[in-house]
Amino acid sequence: MSFRVYRDRVKAKVIAALDEIGAPRVEFEPQEPPRPEFGDIYVNVAFSLAKALKKSPYEIAKMLAEKIGSVDSLSCEPYQPGYINFRINYPELAFTTLARETAFPNLGRGEKVLVEHTSVNPNKALHIGHARNVFLGDSIARILRSTGYKVSVLNYVDDSGLQVADIIVGLLHLGFDVEPQKQEKYDHYAGDTIYVQVNELYEKNPKLQEKRGEVLKEIEERNSKTAKFAAEITERILKEQLKTCWRVGAYYDCLVFESHILATKMWDSFFKMLKGKNIAKYAESGELAGCWIAITKEGEEDTEKVLVRSNGTATYIAKDIPFAAWKLGLTDDRFGYKIFLKQPNGQKLYATTLVGNEKHPEFWDAKKAITVIDVRQKRLQDIISAILAELAGSKIVSGYIHLGYEVVTLSKNTVAELGIEAEKKFLQMSGRKGIYINLDNALDALRKKALAETKNRNEDQSKEWLEDVAEKIAIAAIRYELLKQDLDKIIVFDLQESLNLIGETGPYLQYSYARASRILEKASFEAEITEKSAAMLDKEWEIALVKTLAKFDMKVEEASVNVAPKVLARYAFQISSLFNSFYEKSPVISEANEEVKKARLALVSMFRNTLGRTAELLGIETPSRI
Repeated sequence: MSFRVYRDRVKAKVIAALDEIGAPRVEFEPQEPPRPEFGDIYVNVAFSLAKALKKSPYEIAKMLAEKIGSVDSLSCEPYQPGYINFRINYPELAFTTLARETAFPNLGRGEKVLVEHTSVNPNKALHIGHARNVFLGDSIARILRSTGYKVSVLNYVDDSGLQVADIIVGLLHLGFDVEPQKQEKYDHYAGDTIYVQVNELYEKNPKLQEKRGEVLKEIEERNSKTAKFAAEITERILKEQLKTCWRVGAYYDCLVFESHILATKMWDSFFKMLKGKNIAKYAESGELAGCWIAITKEGEEDTEKVLVRSNGTATYIAKDIPFAAWKLGLTDDRFGYKIFLKQPNGQKLYATTLVGNEKHPEFWDAKKAITVIDVRQKRLQDIISAILAELAGSKIVSGYIHLGYEVVTLSKNTVAELGIEAEKKFLQMSGRKGIYINLDNALDALRKKALAETKNRNEDQSKEWLEDVAEKIAIAAIRYELLKQDLDKIIVFDLQESLNLIGETGPYLQYSYARASRILEKASFEAEITEKSAAMLDKEWEIALVKTLAKFDMKVEEASVNVAPKVLARYAFQISSLFNSFYEKSPVISEANEEVKKARLALVSMFRNTLGRTAELLGIETPSRI
């Protein structure tokens, strides 16, 4: 039984008592008290009724407590200055919690949701900052699927933007070789060498940026030689980016190419509509003369509202508007689809195409569309929402959700460890300036550290096993570090700290899971829980673990409703800490009392299962030994 059952019982009993004393209905939610001596659940509804009933909150609390009594495995008592505290029948909670796993809540009931994440320009490798986007988007998709939503994951490929133009300028006009001189992933070569050096050349010779503009226009002319060459290069880079994403367990349903949005004339149709509704305005004079500007209720013109530049090329926002509308079904689906490739997990990855009539109804017209993108894009996302609201109404557009997050920086120690000099305590990354750490490189460094530690602990294991576990530890370390934080917090990532087996880290979760697995493996008896033995799990630390495990489905619901993987990241750490405290104080295998021994083993088993399910939603693998 879930803790939720008792919470719902409390609410129902309080509502019934309110009706019985003739009190007006007021909004309230049962809460958990800050300290266990106050019980398991409390309500503060009496404070809201004091004025209407002309009584003190404590008098009202006593009246309600008397009506509620002690029924349905709950006891209650009034508490100064006006709370009603409830205590759960703990043996019943322990028995029902450990007897069977709690099902995931079915919140979505098949409702279609699109989650767009990653969307890294196909001109470079993913760096550690992009990793936060990937992990957030992937975990959100996992959580929503677990709670009954029909989720499709999109990866938007900006194959016609300025960054791609920079790569093509380098290859066609500045003498960079198409093939790298040394053996390296092509996305690393494109970003670390071509993109960085081309931007250095722009700074030395600003006139070269005129060439970028020419190339950009040629790319937008789909049938030009430049456009075809750019398509070949971006696809090559994209496939290498996908390898990195697969490495960390992120998979996709569909790639949406920006060039296809342009080619289908979706933007042209929207542009006419915006003009007709006076949302798009031509700037006759001033700094933006010759540009088309978006006019919304947000007010003045600014450069971020430019839809079409004075040279006739569309801006990012102009391309994003029809894409956002397509997600919500505010326009027809003009794409065809093809299978781009089969991913390592066997899942087909589709891609938009301009040839063929094959359709895929899962990839558009969703009830909800979540776009994972950092807070630096908030202004643009707000403008897109405002424009869509002007066109379709705010109620429809409420399904367009921008999940913003702060950027990732690197600690001074991490920067030094990876061969970059830095004077400050942390380093802000910049792809254009070449100040970043590629995700592949960060994973390799973490893997190297994890491998050394794993070897020390498992001298009897094979090389293949050690390397596999080291890889899983490295991924867990970086995933957890980037998921546990508040979205509005800038992350200072430190390689060494993320690998700690103590503290709030991914490897600590894996260590806790492995420890529980080892206990179950060594036990020569079966886990068994009865109503009688459940009552024997009466130590403070045992009660705390049982109660927290009983909240699994509530935590999943909270993470789903609030689109917040951090809820589960922190929950995983909480139950791991409680489990390790339990194990240090309560013997399992050596316990003399047979019933207690079997009950404690049942508690170990439920912990392991709950942590495994939680970690899976975070994209963290849990080896049975590390």
